[in-house]
Amino acid sequence: MKRQSGFTLIELVVVIIVLGILAVTAAPKFINLQNDARKATLDGMKASVQGANSLIYAKAAIEGKENKSTETVSSVAIVNGYVAPTFAALDEAVEADFGTAKLAAADTVATAEWGIFEGTNSAIIVPNGFASNGTCKLTYTNNAGALSYVVDGSGC
Repeated sequence: MKRQSGFTLIELVVVIIVLGILAVTAAPKFINLQNDARKATLDGMKASVQGANSLIYAKAAIEGKENKSTETVSSVAIVNGYVAPTFAALDEAVEADFGTAKLAAADTVATAEWGIFEGTNSAIIVPNGFASNGTCKLTYTNNAGALSYVVDGSGC
């Protein structure tokens, strides 16, 4: 009589259970969807600020204010035709929940969806739960009309 060789049903079940446990513990480290989602929201905020700048610049050009160092267009403070990098100007120009006031550099956004930290010729916009000194932020710079949008999503 020939003996058949192979795996028993119990051995196969144990291997499947071990593979399932490994998949549950290892998969989240390779597929971090929350970080990707936060980075995507930063990219969306960048697009919102760029869109607001396009509209405000067009209106400033119509009113002949595109070359003024400080002016107001549609109650938005501008610098050389573009949205000023201040809490008040960005809050007026961009449709987002920035809370009620600009934040200090060490603060973490806790009460609004977004927070704005003002700097010299720049503003740092961060999502809820993050601070300006972290690596999950959008830095908007308007240096006399020279615009820069830098998204750092490495720490989201």
